[in-house]
Amino acid sequence: MKKLFYLSTCSTCKRLMSGWNLPADVELIDIKKDMYTATDLAEMYRLTGSYEALFSKRSQNFVAQGLKETIKSDEDYGKLLPTDYTFLKRPVLVYDEQIFVGNDKKKDEEVRKLLATSR
Repeated sequence: MKKLFYLSTCSTCKRLMSGWNLPADVELIDIKKDMYTATDLAEMYRLTGSYEALFSKRSQNFVAQGLKETIKSDEDYGKLLPTDYTFLKRPVLVYDEQIFVGNDKKKDEEVRKLLATSR
């Protein structure tokens, strides 16, 4: 599987994507237009081993709804992820058996290195 889950209105996603030079076989999925599927989420979970690792705790909807107090386990994050696209930390690049979640500098460098060596 080669998929990039991103938000087209997110300036950080746009900046990262412009520097990654993604191969044509990577499927781009704008999560606002096409929500990730249960199968996608299961694959992301398999690769990370954690729903919490996929979850954006900075999501405005998460904060506004006061959901932080209701989370008791990783399973709770898993139940919330399919309910709102903003709960997915972004971008998420699934590239064969590797996954890169989030937008920190280290992840950006890892993605650039992977894409440069996979050509």
